[in-house]
Amino acid sequence: MAEAEAEAALREAEGRLAACLEETLGSRLCANRVFEILELLQAEDKEIIECAIRTCSRLFGALLTRGELFVGRLPPEEDFVQGNYSAEEKYKIWMRHRYNSCTACLGELMGHKVFQVKETALCTLMNFVELEAKYPLVKNEWSFNFPRELLQVVVDGLIQTDHNSFLLISRFHVYMEEDDVRYFVMKAVAENVGNVMTKAKQAPLRVYQSNAFHLLSSIVMPSEESKIKKFLVEHANQEEWKVSKLKEHRQAFERMWLGFLKYQLPRNLYKKVLLILHDSILPHLNEPALLMDFLTVAYDVGGDISLLALNGLFVLIVQYNLEYPEFYTKLYSHLDPSIFHVKCRARFFRLLDLFLSSSHLPAYLVAAFAKRLSRLALTAPPDGLLIVIPFICNLLRRHQSCQALIHRPHGPAEMPEDPYRMEEKDPLESRALESSLWEIKTLQNHYHPDVARAAAEINLPLSVMEQDLSEILELTAFEIFDKDIKKESADVPLEYRQARGLFRDKDDLFAEYFSLQ
Repeated sequence: MAEAEAEAALREAEGRLAACLEETLGSRLCANRVFEILELLQAEDKEIIECAIRTCSRLFGALLTRGELFVGRLPPEEDFVQGNYSAEEKYKIWMRHRYNSCTACLGELMGHKVFQVKETALCTLMNFVELEAKYPLVKNEWSFNFPRELLQVVVDGLIQTDHNSFLLISRFHVYMEEDDVRYFVMKAVAENVGNVMTKAKQAPLRVYQSNAFHLLSSIVMPSEESKIKKFLVEHANQEEWKVSKLKEHRQAFERMWLGFLKYQLPRNLYKKVLLILHDSILPHLNEPALLMDFLTVAYDVGGDISLLALNGLFVLIVQYNLEYPEFYTKLYSHLDPSIFHVKCRARFFRLLDLFLSSSHLPAYLVAAFAKRLSRLALTAPPDGLLIVIPFICNLLRRHQSCQALIHRPHGPAEMPEDPYRMEEKDPLESRALESSLWEIKTLQNHYHPDVARAAAEINLPLSVMEQDLSEILELTAFEIFDKDIKKESADVPLEYRQARGLFRDKDDLFAEYFSLQ
């Protein structure tokens, strides 16, 4: 019964909307019927709302094409009636206000609970953007007639503050293939973030910042100026148009990201930003060193966030000559038992291997890293040990002066105590070169045979060729367990007499259980 009533209401609304559309476009005397169309944008039934959105698209699309909307600086609605305007101009001004009401309502509908309504509203707004690009309502030489105000409505609708809009942002990707759309989206995002975060007094807004990051990270920057050639708005002097310049795109990109990163981020967003920073953000900034403050703050947060910040800092140091004299000292201090348990473990060891690859590093520094890792290995899980032991062996191969840690031809056979200072945060003061890697020797008695076998390699002369770590960096405990249970092993007799009880007493409480087997 309810479905039949809903279908009847929908058919009635469709007929009403069709009549309103026909009469509004057919005669200016029926212009007031546009209010009926706008009213149905507020309906409760999603299908009626979608029908009203499509009607608005046809109505205002036709008015834009026919030039029946006011062009220029729009006077306030309460003033134009008394102004010195012709009947033609008054109609266009009035209808332009109705158009603005429609776009504002569509922007609100982008936050509707039903995705189909959101998508229809988005597509209609972007259709208006395309039409305004061809038939501009605001002629401004600086903005080159691009409908920036309407695009700002779209961006504000995409970055919701109270619910996830990832799916709608993914739907929006196709529109950013136009270079000028992408350029003005970046400017609109920067403005939106500044307004919203200022009102929030810079306190973290998890949902909003997550939506904003999803939109920011979806922007694909051109690598060369020659690739900037697809525009929604064609300009007379296309080559001189600022939107066709790669430098302008980079400035907008830089301002957008710096505006987003200057506010406090939720912890999960720190990780997401740092994962893409080195290859998706830094290469497209005019001044990458401006991210130094963000990276140093992230580096001091601790845990896996500090580990992820390493890559960005290293890129700034190597490629952009950034001075960070305490880089290795802080890196050394971040080596703690958590490195074997974080999700980014493989990434961290890959980066650590890169940071320690230079042959110009002093022996005391490399020895300190090798010793600290070997000490941490005493409490590491087997999957972590199968990474760190070959890693330490590679350090010894790469820096032969550190092989004194495993072989001292003129030193004492045994040390009364280990001179290494584990609690010392400065590798220079750790006295690692005076110590030895007895921890690796200890691991030769590890319960897991693969770990014991890997640790035993340190007894042999180390080969010149380093071991390839790429295959073991992604190793997990599940893979080790799966490999172990698939091993074929012969049955080993543990007792030559059949047991009659759990405690060798045939009359104990468990004897009955054994007799039933």
